[in-house]
Amino acid sequence: MGKARDRTEDFKDAVRHSARSLGYDEAKLASILASFIIHKPPQRSPFSKAALKTLESIAELDQFLLKHRKDYTDLHRTTEKERDSIEHEVSTFIKTCQEQIDILKNSINQEEETSKGWLGISTTKSNADTIAHKHGVVLILSERLHSVTAQFDKLRAARFQDAINKAIPRRKLKRVTRKDSAETSNSGDMVLREPEELQAEPLRLQQQHLDDETRALQVELTSLLDTVQETETKMVEMSALNHLMSTHVLHQAQQIEHLYEQAVEATKNVELGNKELSQAIQRNSSSRTFLLLFLFVLTFSVLFLDWYNS
Repeated sequence: MGKARDRTEDFKDAVRHSARSLGYDEAKLASILASFIIHKPPQRSPFSKAALKTLESIAELDQFLLKHRKDYTDLHRTTEKERDSIEHEVSTFIKTCQEQIDILKNSINQEEETSKGWLGISTTKSNADTIAHKHGVVLILSERLHSVTAQFDKLRAARFQDAINKAIPRRKLKRVTRKDSAETSNSGDMVLREPEELQAEPLRLQQQHLDDETRALQVELTSLLDTVQETETKMVEMSALNHLMSTHVLHQAQQIEHLYEQAVEATKNVELGNKELSQAIQRNSSSRTFLLLFLFVLTFSVLFLDWYNS
C-alpha cells in the first residue's frame, strides 16, 4: 500500500488555473487563496445572538451581586435606602433576564409550530434537532438565572432576619422602659399628692388628659411595632417560599427536559420502525415475486417434460 501524499499544492495550482481561465485578477486570486487559510467566522442566527446577550446579562448580574454582597449584608457599610436601591436594581435585572428568556421560548414555540406539517409531524429531522438544541440552550439559561436568583434570595432572607433580630430587643426595651416610667409616676403621685391637691382643678384635668393621650399613643405605637414585626416575618416567609417555588420550577424544568429527550428518542424509534416495516414490505413483495416466478418455471418445466416424453 502506497504512502499518503499531500496534494494541497496541486489543489491550489488547479484553483489558480481555473481562476485565471475565468478571468480573475491577482487581487481576487489572492483573496481566494487566503480564504483557504483564514476562514470567515460563521454568521450567528438571531436566536444565538439573543441567547448570548441573555447569558452576558446574567453574568453581569452575578458580578453585580458579588460586588455589592458586603454592602447589602453589612448593616454598618450602607443605609437602608442604599440597600433598597441595590435590591430594586437586582429585581429589575432579574425581570429583564426572565423576559429575554421568555422571548426565546416564544420564538422556539413559533418555529416549532411553523415546522410542523399538516398532520402535526415535523417535516425534517435537522429542524427537529435544531429545536431540541434551542430548548437545551433556554434550559441552561434558566438554570444560570435560577442559581443567581437563589443567591440573592439568601441575601435578602439574611437581611430580613437581621431586621427582625434587631426589632425584637428594641420592643422588649420599650416595654421595660414603659413599666419603669409607670412605676415612677405612681410613686411620684403618692409623694406629691398633698401639694397637687393645693393646685387648681383645671391643671389636674389637663394633666390627666395629657396622660390619657400619652397612653393612647403608646398603645398605638406598640400595635404599630407589632404590625411591622409581623410584616417583616411574613416577608421572610415569602422570600423562603419564593426560593422553594423557584427550586421546584427548576426541578420541573429538568423533568420536562427529560420527557422531551424521551419524546425525541421515541420519534427516532418510530422512524426506524417505519423504515424496518418498509424494508419488510419490500422483502415480502420480492419473495412473492420470486415464488410466483419459481412456480411458473416449475409448471412450464413439467409441461415441457410431459410433452417431450409423449
